[in-house]
Amino acid sequence: MRKKTVLAAAFVAAAALTLSACGSGDDANKPLADVSAQAKTQAATLLDQPFTKPDLVLTDTHGKKYDLRERTKGKPTLIYFGYTNCPDVCPLIMSNIAIAKKSLPKADQDKLQVVFVTTDPERDTPSSLGSWLRAQDASFIGLTGDFPTIQAGARQIGIGIDPPKKEKDGTVVSMHGSQVIAFSPKTDKGYVLYSEDTTPDDYAKDLPKIIKGENP
Repeated sequence: MRKKTVLAAAFVAAAALTLSACGSGDDANKPLADVSAQAKTQAATLLDQPFTKPDLVLTDTHGKKYDLRERTKGKPTLIYFGYTNCPDVCPLIMSNIAIAKKSLPKADQDKLQVVFVTTDPERDTPSSLGSWLRAQDASFIGLTGDFPTIQAGARQIGIGIDPPKKEKDGTVVSMHGSQVIAFSPKTDKGYVLYSEDTTPDDYAKDLPKIIKGENP
């Protein structure tokens, strides 16, 4: 089966239109536009112009400063932007990754870094973010901070996010791209993209290669 390859620059332009709304009704999780009209043939989308890892210094779940580039340098890293009050997409994606990670040999589990950056920092405090992530996988890294910094960091890897807003019924909606970006331990570049449709089996198949810095 043929791998999908897209230009990073083209993805950046399209990603601003591929926001998912968590918690705003039945149509909340339908993408506003597709990154590519090309038929999907496998889970991984390979970027021929990889992203540079976001220049983000935020706060981790222990309330300490976390320099994303410095702390994940030379490590296979998955980065996802979402929020803990999301009723569907965010917990599903993190659960799928957690399930796949548990299927790996212990040595590979220890190498893999999974970073969840909140798109709703006002409600996702270090404490609440930590509690939510521990229910998924205690090793997952949670980051929070001020929204403009988070939004700018997301844009560096083509992820569009909007400030959370309250609906008339009191529901808080966060519009955010639901892509997971995988970064190579060899180059620290983001060269593989996964959509919200990626299954635990998809991740389990690809992660051993990603951990080695190889194309899935």
